[in-house]
This record gives sequence, structure tokens and C-alpha cells, in this order.
Amino acid sequence: MRRTREEARRTATASRVRRLAAMAILCALVGAACSKPPPAPDARNLAELYRAAKAEGQVIWFAPKPEAQMRPAIQAFEKKYPGISVKYTNKKAPDLVTQLNVEQAAGRVSFDVSNAGGLTVLPSLDMAAKVDWAGFRVPGDQIFDGNFVYVWAVPKVWAYNTDAVPASVVPRNWNGLLSPRWNGGKLTVESRGSFMTVWAQDRALGTDAGLDFAARLGRLHPHYTDNTTQAHTNISSGQTPIGTDLINLVLEDRAKGAPIAVAPVGPTNANKAYLFVPEGSPHPAAGRLLTAFLASPEGQAALVGSYNSIIPNDTDCSQAATNRVIGALCDAGVRWFSETDIRQYQQFADFFPQVEQALGTDVN
Repeated sequence: MRRTREEARRTATASRVRRLAAMAILCALVGAACSKPPPAPDARNLAELYRAAKAEGQVIWFAPKPEAQMRPAIQAFEKKYPGISVKYTNKKAPDLVTQLNVEQAAGRVSFDVSNAGGLTVLPSLDMAAKVDWAGFRVPGDQIFDGNFVYVWAVPKVWAYNTDAVPASVVPRNWNGLLSPRWNGGKLTVESRGSFMTVWAQDRALGTDAGLDFAARLGRLHPHYTDNTTQAHTNISSGQTPIGTDLINLVLEDRAKGAPIAVAPVGPTNANKAYLFVPEGSPHPAAGRLLTAFLASPEGQAALVGSYNSIIPNDTDCSQAATNRVIGALCDAGVRWFSETDIRQYQQFADFFPQVEQALGTDVN
């Protein structure tokens, strides 16, 4: 049965209380000092926040993106806010959740800005500090569930190797992927089933039809990968001709001359990525300042060049000429949907295990 939003919060809160209680007992037993996290900054606007952040001197940012992609935004931030250095670490979102879970229980959080998206949204709800993002000029439509800030989208696509797949046989829709032509490992598929998200979003598709599709796809014996990045590598290198991918990776490799393109298979999910400041972060003012900057027009202008930016919640090609992610989706004729409500993440949490079972990848 799908949990309500309040039930999800109660479960997360109870889990955190148990962790904190266990840590307190451990500290008492071994005589260790459990340090208190820095207090939230007493800042009501960006000018006051900058003064507090400058006194901290640095901000530690963890996100599941290569540092080269984030470098333009980091440089833009450090130029706008001199005196604050950014220390960036590329870390997978599930690993971020695990690390933050442990660090908050120990009262020793080591980073200031974290990432949440997809299946890591629900477990991150109770880890985020409460922030008045509107007071720091974050647009209301980029504030999610109060404490998360939408900073970029990661549209899921089907991509193909243009050297291996003639234009005449490129799948034009989801059903085209079920052709016997792709049997026997010719499709590379992310085993967790996140590429199926849109089947839970679009009522015209539906979860029942999605599970039937996944079962039929599984019978083609695709080549499964642990994550979408690995699937992308297989397609770009020509190991497999077609498969699940992220449009950001496709565009980055195409710019380097790789023979890869987006297949016109849709609709698809434009998965939103959020940033948040963890409760107990070591530089809470700087974490808030960096997050607010990345959501601002200046921050978005720095991110869009590396194929990372916000895009409309559903298909809208009016910015196709200035945003290459939108342009690539529209050029391929791919419609998209993004998440708009916390209940959708609860639905995904129920749907993905069923997809894995249908694909045959639900191994213990």
C-alpha cells in the first residue's frame, strides 16, 4: 500500500530519532564528546547571508555530476562571492543518502550542499535543514517540499549508436523497442528500471501497461547495467547499438564527436534534481548561499552550458534555441514530464521494484 506523505515523514523521523538515541548512548558509554552542529545563520536576505558565508570561508558541495560539468557554475559563484571557496566532490546520490544518514546520527556532517532526485528524495526529506528559500530570492516554482531547490533536470532517453543503427530502423516509439531485431543483448538497459518512470506519470501509459512492457522487454534478453552511466558507455562505444541513457551524457559525448544520438522514443521522464542544505552542515550560511545562487538566473546561465539546467515541467519547446537539452528533446520529437508532487516519488518507490521484477533483475 502506498504511504502518505505524512506517513513517510513519520517513518523518516522515527528512524532518525532511533539513530540519534543510539549515538547518544554510545557517546555516554565511551565518554566521547558529541559535537553540536553550527547554528543556522541569522540572515534575512542575500546580503546578510553573504556576510555570514564569507566568515565561514568555504562551502563543501557533493553531487552526482563530474566536476568538469560543475566547474563553470563554481567559477561563477566564486567570482560573484569572493572570499568563499567551493570544494566539490562527485558522489552518487544513493551514496550521499547513506553517508549523510550516518553523519547526522554521529553529529558530524562533513558537507554543506547535497543532492536528491528519484528514489533518494523520500529518504532525504528528514535530512534537510529548514530554509526560507524565498527570502534568498529562490523562485517559488523552484522550491519543492519547502526545503529542496530544483536546479537541473536529467531527462531519461533512449539513445543509439549512429554507426551501428541505420536511421531507417531507429525505434520511433516504445513499442518499436520490442522488435525481434533487438533480441539477444542488442539493447543495453539500466537494471533498476528508472527509465520506466514515465509509465507511472502518464495516465495514457499507466503502471499496468508499463509492467507488461517491462516483461516483454525482459524476454528480449537485454544487456543489463547497474546504472545509466554504464549503459551510456556501452552505446557510445558501440558495444550495444541502442539503450537507456541520459540526454546530458548524450549531448556531452556528441559534442566530442561520438556517434550517438537521441531516439524519438517518448514520452519520457525529465527527472528533477534538487539541492538541499543538510541539517548540521559545517558551513550552513555558505551552503544556503551556493544553493540560492545555482537556482538564480546567473547560476542557471553557468549550468546550461554543460547541459544542466531547469526545464519546463512538461513539453514546451519555446526555449529550444537557447537551451540545448530542450532543443535536443524537441528536435528528436520526444515529449517529457517532470515530477510536481511528493506523492509521485512515493508512487515511484512502489513502482520500481515491480519493474525490476518484471524485467527479471530483482535479485537479492
